[in-house]
Amino acid sequence: MLRVMSNESQLLLLTRAGYEGDCAAQVQAVAAEAGVHGFCKAKADTGYLTFIAHDAKALAEWFETLALDELIFARQMCLAGEPLDDLPADNRLGPILAALDGQAFGGVFVETPDAEATRPLMRLCRQFTKPLEQSMRKRGLLDPGNRDLPRLHLTFTASTTVIPGWSHPGQAARQPMGIPRLKLAKDAPSRSALKLEEALITFLSPRERQDLLRAGLEAVDLGAAPGGWTWQLVRDGLMVTAVDNGPMADVLDGHHSVEHRREDGFIFRPERPVEWLVCDMVEKPSRVADLVADWMARGDCRRAIFNLKLPMKKRQQAVMDAVERIADRLVEAEVDFDIDVRQLYHDRDEVTAYLRRV
Repeated sequence: MLRVMSNESQLLLLTRAGYEGDCAAQVQAVAAEAGVHGFCKAKADTGYLTFIAHDAKALAEWFETLALDELIFARQMCLAGEPLDDLPADNRLGPILAALDGQAFGGVFVETPDAEATRPLMRLCRQFTKPLEQSMRKRGLLDPGNRDLPRLHLTFTASTTVIPGWSHPGQAARQPMGIPRLKLAKDAPSRSALKLEEALITFLSPRERQDLLRAGLEAVDLGAAPGGWTWQLVRDGLMVTAVDNGPMADVLDGHHSVEHRREDGFIFRPERPVEWLVCDMVEKPSRVADLVADWMARGDCRRAIFNLKLPMKKRQQAVMDAVERIADRLVEAEVDFDIDVRQLYHDRDEVTAYLRRV
């Protein structure tokens, strides 16, 4: 087992502020399934929490096999040690470099929880990253791109407090704090286009995006208006049937790749099977789950990306219930499938799911 710091004792998770309890409930459930028992320390609206196992060895062994995509509400994760407190404002590097104890890394993420109290620390993280990397290189502690070495995570929870941790290459989010660098195009009909773009980047590999998002493939967008998701698919080259009684944005109205059907998204069915179904309708998660499962069971689509709007309480349970409804329907229809569910950065009180036939 790889040992990066001598005092690893907890799993550190970043999440959406306000979802600490949901993230804690799920990580404890996933850990228990792996035979690892412990408890979470979480404070509302801080954007992070820690899971502490009763058996540190069991935690370390579980972490060896844990992937971020197993955790719906986690944006970022690392195996972490105890916080380094009271860092001198004029010399934060010294205590941090000392804590590394001469161990080398293949990359560095300087992060902070995305919450109201810690958001001002993002500037510190940006300014601190380059001097840290330079100092680590001089000491032979950083070999960028070396996939045999772990990635260092430094999570600032205050300007003078940082939690050191690490992850295996490819194990955690690809971007610091799990926040992708996406920019909304000027002609996008709505910011919801970023939700689908992030979903496609999260759930599909570069090769899959090349094969599955191209000219010649068809998609249906249920609840399309004003057209953020339709716009994203058209930009990727797909022909899209946009289903919504409401109007589409001017940039899509009359577009040669878009057929606008003013119909009820819960009633519409395509005349022939399509590659993609996408859906971002504001409805109960159970109703959306039943709709998507029916499309998949009937063979109306091969792949679906959809959002489940969450209630104020028992949000994790609402997600699990929706996934179970989908599974029951597809098992009954003898359809082999995979489903991934994540709360993405551009999501709000919702999660995004990717369902596909296999």
